[in-house]
Amino acid sequence: MPPFAATTTSKTTRIVGLDIARAFAIVGMVIVNYKVTMNASDGGPGWLRAMAASLDGRAAATFVILAGIGASLGSRRARESGDPQARRQARVTLARRAAFLFVLGWAFFPIWPADILHFYGIYLGIGAVVLFAPARTLLRLGSTAIVASFAFIVSFDYFANWDLDDISYAGIATPSGFLRNLFVDGFHPVLPWIAFYLFGTWLGRTDLRDTTWRRTLAIRAGMIVIVTELAAWIVIGPKGSDLDELDDESWRWLFSVEPIPPLPMYLVAGAATAVLVILGSIWLGHRLSSRWAGPLVATGQLALTIYLAHVLVGMGILDGIGRLEDQSLAWAVTTSLVFSIVAVVAAWAWRRRFSRGPLEALMRRTAG
Repeated sequence: MPPFAATTTSKTTRIVGLDIARAFAIVGMVIVNYKVTMNASDGGPGWLRAMAASLDGRAAATFVILAGIGASLGSRRARESGDPQARRQARVTLARRAAFLFVLGWAFFPIWPADILHFYGIYLGIGAVVLFAPARTLLRLGSTAIVASFAFIVSFDYFANWDLDDISYAGIATPSGFLRNLFVDGFHPVLPWIAFYLFGTWLGRTDLRDTTWRRTLAIRAGMIVIVTELAAWIVIGPKGSDLDELDDESWRWLFSVEPIPPLPMYLVAGAATAVLVILGSIWLGHRLSSRWAGPLVATGQLALTIYLAHVLVGMGILDGIGRLEDQSLAWAVTTSLVFSIVAVVAAWAWRRRFSRGPLEALMRRTAG
């Protein structure tokens, strides 16, 4: 299953909570991207900075974990049957969708340098190779990716090629710069972000329909979030704090739960937060009536289309009226929420007439 598609089980019954989780994640991603584009991270009252900062890296991590869950659920029948032909077909389909997202994302990159789609393509490509690997292998590979990334971060300057003022990366057009950005020091580099995907693949093999298991997961994830976030708050400061006073060699960076650079504490906190969002969304999916769940489900199902639209349409309009650069945090949050509300309504209206979103239909037509 692609990361932006609706998820089904082997019993063909949709877990609507996963679509709801995608809806929450896309809204979170819109807020983060508007804030970054408007250079508004440090403005506004403390409570607003903390709220906006709490979304940094969490929405994207949720998407990646959902991608792994979707891959597991979509290939469950092939995995359980052991049929070599069915397994091969599942790998081929996933690989074709990986190629589609990689090409689409790389075409989108000149417009939106913070694009995540081309990274998704690599995650899914690797996922196709290990789609039927043992569960322990998935977790070991994820742990290896985290260790390898940490070794790079402490050995090299993660920001050596970055100009974060305009989100530009030196040498991105060269083969070496492109590969370095893609695998070790981009916005969502394969090392260590593939760990989120592999964790999601493992998680999708567990019984997310079982109430007891979900409760166990929620307790564990909640404890991890409390411990990691509390430790970061004690050592570094509250969310939204200015970290410029920290020396580059300071040991305090090891307690960072911010996504750039992606240190182990962030990866653990991000994964645990994503689990809580996903489990909470499944809980909502069981309790909301179709009238209230429908718009959220539709939003999750059109996440790929909305992702491109938040830049091409939303940011395009703001740029046209001269209100995109150097704005306040309040403006960034307000405009992102306005776009999100419009997107939810539009997605709900679209799904009442069509089975898939525009880009989702294109992906299915071209990649299977």
